Amino acid sequence: MLWRAFLIVAVPLALATTASAQTTLTIATVSNPDMERMQQLSDAFTADNPGIEFNWITLDENTLRQRVTTDIATGAGRFDIVSIGTYEVPIWAERGWLSSLDEMPENYESDDILPPIRNSLSYEGTLFAAPFYGESAFTMYRTDLFEEAGLEMPDEPTWDFIRTAASTISEQNDDVYGICLRGKPGWGENVAVITAMANSYGARWFDDDWQPQFDSESWASAVNDYVSLVRDYGPPDAAQNGYTETLNLFQNGRCAIWIDATVAASSIADPETSNVADRVGFALAPHRGLGKRANWLWAWALGISSGSEHQEEAKRFVAWATSKEYAEVVAEEEGWINAPPGTRASLYENSKYLEAAPFAEMVLASIEASDPDNPTVDDVPYTGIQYVAIPEFPGMATAVGSQIAKALAGEIPTDEALDNAQWVTGKVIERARFISDD
Repeated sequence: MLWRAFLIVAVPLALATTASAQTTLTIATVSNPDMERMQQLSDAFTADNPGIEFNWITLDENTLRQRVTTDIATGAGRFDIVSIGTYEVPIWAERGWLSSLDEMPENYESDDILPPIRNSLSYEGTLFAAPFYGESAFTMYRTDLFEEAGLEMPDEPTWDFIRTAASTISEQNDDVYGICLRGKPGWGENVAVITAMANSYGARWFDDDWQPQFDSESWASAVNDYVSLVRDYGPPDAAQNGYTETLNLFQNGRCAIWIDATVAASSIADPETSNVADRVGFALAPHRGLGKRANWLWAWALGISSGSEHQEEAKRFVAWATSKEYAEVVAEEEGWINAPPGTRASLYENSKYLEAAPFAEMVLASIEASDPDNPTVDDVPYTGIQYVAIPEFPGMATAVGSQIAKALAGEIPTDEALDNAQWVTGKVIERARFISDD
């Protein structure tokens, strides 16, 4: 959405000090609506900090991760500020790749950040990235199509109900898909959805001895259901659709059910961006009656490269872009419905936001219910819900995601995809010396 007015906001004195010379901050960020809005509204920051300008590098999720990881790991220093997630922060902080944020301005109010989000962006009790928005996952659906089909979405739907609803609505509508789920391969794309779904089926990536578990009945059940659900009632090109493509499908009225990130709620409920804004409902992520839902915990956050030559200026921008003041800038320009969600407790005590965002309470409940330390039905040796928090995960998960995308596209059977997933995860873990060759 375009910048419609020149706005100067009151920012804390500690943030308003101008740089002594012109400084260009290079910022690598993901191409999604909330992060693009930050770029568009950054004039409000430079109005009070005329000595700072920006070089924005906006990339899709998979490309962003590859380029940022390479830059940070090699110390190339191309980026001052990077958009990273809850997976990267503790690992990169331990390696010394990120600057700590333990000296933010006093009125930044780090304690206002929701505990699950703050903890996931910390290492040894110190914050190393500031959350721009936080999310879990839940169910979004078309209330009008459910009403026409004589269906009522429960607050806590099961996967069996989701299949029944997708089937019923698909049979009654030629121009609407019963369900849309991510199918595009990538550890932050289809793997996130599939892992969260598998958790609710009782599956896990590894057992307590770091033995891969893709040969289990629970994984077979989860992946078979995922593939058949999307193939039977989803778009024909689902293996090419990631978060952005699926969001566009729902906004344009092509999906009856979408299970994905809670951050999507404002994009589909805002009439400025969605054709179905007045016909959207929300429910918790589906379950199988085993005590786990298909939700997750994630935050896109702003971290400062330890190799940046502009530490003070970078911290000043990160503090502004993740502050309560920034939320007010968004509200002034775009409405409270578009305030960055899932980061600050104070937002969920703001009556203006609660009135504008009918999904707010369910988003908060989904985030607070997430437990990265206990992500699955059975015990596991790792943390992380839709990912495994070990350095080797992106490579192995990208390989697994590629196999499941092939199964979804009909190129290989699901049992072959799972056999390949079992093999690749086993090889990676062996090389990483988590387990022996015995």
